[in-house]
Amino acid sequence: MEPSSRQEARGVELGEDYLSTPHPTPTTTRLIIFMGLPGSGKTTLAQHLLTASPERRLISTDAIRAQLFGDEAVQGPWLQVWREVQHHLQQAVEQISQGHIPDAIYDATNTARKQRRRVLTLARSLGFQEVVGFWLDLPLEVCLARNRQRDRVVPEAVMLRMHRQLLGAPPALEEEFTSLIRQSWHQ
Repeated sequence: MEPSSRQEARGVELGEDYLSTPHPTPTTTRLIIFMGLPGSGKTTLAQHLLTASPERRLISTDAIRAQLFGDEAVQGPWLQVWREVQHHLQQAVEQISQGHIPDAIYDATNTARKQRRRVLTLARSLGFQEVVGFWLDLPLEVCLARNRQRDRVVPEAVMLRMHRQLLGAPPALEEEFTSLIRQSWHQ
């Protein structure tokens, strides 16, 4: 299912430049939620954005797993990871409200609509006023090839399941994103 023209228009209109600079209104609490398969470039983009604006807050499920379990490859109990995500998001919204940071980035696959809804609901309940979705939509073959070159390889069956999740329920503005950017490299 392809995104609606409204989504694509907003994505083109906003583009990556929208994310390259911190939020212009310091009193507005903004969360940027990355979505995409492993190997789609989410963490690379997050690092690029942090280089451009180091005062941003990055909340990464990989980093949280590394902190909790000593290695980002150790999946561990999701509830324990989710509690840390909640804690980090709460801290971020407080720091943004106090003017200490401009916004926060949540770096996770978020391939299932259920996961995205859970994050969106939490973000809104914590006080994030603007929640921007950024979907890195690369072809499955590209992500699989990149994945094979990584130190931490995600099993192909998991990648295929995530791909099916995105195809079956792609990110949509109707999920309550303030805006949705789809960076697509499909032919």
